[in-house]
Amino acid sequence: MFWPKRWPYDRTREDVLQEARAHFALMVQHAQGDLADQLVIDAICMRLSAGVEALARLDTSTRDRLFGDAWPLMWGMRNRIAHGYLLVDRDVVRRTLEHDISPILTRIDAELTDAG
Repeated sequence: MFWPKRWPYDRTREDVLQEARAHFALMVQHAQGDLADQLVIDAICMRLSAGVEALARLDTSTRDRLFGDAWPLMWGMRNRIAHGYLLVDRDVVRRTLEHDISPILTRIDAELTDAG
């Protein structure tokens, strides 16, 4: 598990990206479980929310460059999870896992590689 050395102060862009990546990677591991199990869905949602919250700490220009028009949708999903706007639809979680997480991880990894 990634724990920033300077938490919570003086976080670099790389610290934030590594934290977000760690949350998304754990989310993918949780997704290997039974998606019919509410506990699995809850674990996935908590990691998804935490990963998006970590990305929110990026400077605006970096976040816009990495995620563009997808960012408001990502933040909206985080809000649904964090504020409990009813239960999160399992199908939405499943589609997010199938279609959205891989491109997010790819963008994070590319940014970390470029920074390295």
